[in-house]
Amino acid sequence: MRPLMRNALLAVGLVVVLLLALGALPGYLGSGEYYYLEATDTDDNGTAVDIEGLSEQRYPYLTTALAAENGRSDGYQRALGEFKDAFTHSPFDEYDSLQQLEPEAVRDDGDRVIIDRDGDRYSLRIVTEPEDQ
Repeated sequence: MRPLMRNALLAVGLVVVLLLALGALPGYLGSGEYYYLEATDTDDNGTAVDIEGLSEQRYPYLTTALAAENGRSDGYQRALGEFKDAFTHSPFDEYDSLQQLEPEAVRDDGDRVIIDRDGDRYSLRIVTEPEDQ
């Protein structure tokens, strides 16, 4: 094999490995506060996002929060100055998506979103908790 071809194959292989690492590594990084999607019962009668047809795979933080006894999803940590958010799925993505699905369901200047599941209404918000708690 010619040196030029060998070097080209090595360069392509290195780029592929770096891209794979860039896609997988940010999910394991984290520092600082934990962010949770929190669902609490509400009696708000206004417009709500109907989440009946939403996929559990598309909204894992939401479905975890609704199934949890304390109403909180799994924790999420940001890393590298929010660099991680560009490469991983976060509760912020889900929250923003729900706001876009039904803008009238947003309350308190974007601090809460009202959702409806089987006639039960929940108020969703993102809460933080320091790492050491």
